[in-house]
Amino acid sequence: MSLLQDFERYPLTFGPTPIEPLPRLSETLGGAVEIYAKREDCNSGLALGGNKLRKLEYIVPDALAAGADTLVSIGGVQSNHTRMVAAVAAKIGMKCRLVQESWVPHEDAVYDRVGNILLTRLMGADSRIVADGFDIGIRRSWEEAIREVEESGGVPYGIPAGASMHPLGGLGYVGFAEEVRAQEAELGFTFDYVVVCVVTGSTQGGMIVGFKVDGRASRVIGIDASGTLEKTRAQVMEIARNTARLVELGDEIGEDDVHINPDYAYPAYGVPSNETNEAIRLAARTEAMITDPVYEGKSMQGMIDLIRRGFFAPGSKILYAHLGGAPALNGYSYIYRNG
Repeated sequence: MSLLQDFERYPLTFGPTPIEPLPRLSETLGGAVEIYAKREDCNSGLALGGNKLRKLEYIVPDALAAGADTLVSIGGVQSNHTRMVAAVAAKIGMKCRLVQESWVPHEDAVYDRVGNILLTRLMGADSRIVADGFDIGIRRSWEEAIREVEESGGVPYGIPAGASMHPLGGLGYVGFAEEVRAQEAELGFTFDYVVVCVVTGSTQGGMIVGFKVDGRASRVIGIDASGTLEKTRAQVMEIARNTARLVELGDEIGEDDVHINPDYAYPAYGVPSNETNEAIRLAARTEAMITDPVYEGKSMQGMIDLIRRGFFAPGSKILYAHLGGAPALNGYSYIYRNG
């Protein structure tokens, strides 16, 4: 029985996302473990998809019930989340007001005019860049944007960064865990670990709740890309506990259920290290799987390094959650101009 059976879902995705074996990457890393990817980046026809759509499927019904006419959200300049909020607004016929904060100390000449923000504006969103720096919490600039929509006569519906601190923000990735279990039944084996990037927290928080059912919550390895570990850990815990109560899990989420590795977030949020860049290149050159410098590149770097260091026992089957984000590569074009 699904934990989500009592929650309304507005379909924005194609359905279950495929699980793809990554044999060349596995072999390049020594062949001691088997790596698979769950392709959340291929989940929809809406503006190149990504993990935020799983979350928004459970938030849209609430926005419609509220009688809203404008979705209001926030992210960095190259935010995957704001791209997806703009896409959903276009799809359901709402207006979209977005705050793009200057979260990343990155000065590529085209950073603020290509990739995610280009697609966001192409879909008709009112996207405004502000100078405020990075923080994963509730932001003053977002609250001001909500008030501005109200003052102009609109009916805003606020969605915080990453949809994470929204009361329904964790539900989509509870569904991810249920979907994985169904796919494991077809594959004939279960995954020993799930590797996922974590910043604002509701992707990993939802997974923790979904995998708590079969005792695998602590096997969800969050690779931090925020560089604000204590804030991120506290937020993941809060989201997981609130989501567990919401779905009536019947089991308490404990500190031991939350595994976040902080070793790969350097030098800063949104700034790739040399090791991140090498991980991006390795995934591209072995599997033609495109990862980005903000999120997936860092979780790929983390997974590669953990495999090389023997963190995973020989024979382990690892599921890499590919959350999307490739459009952001365009904002870093100078770094990758030669591949």
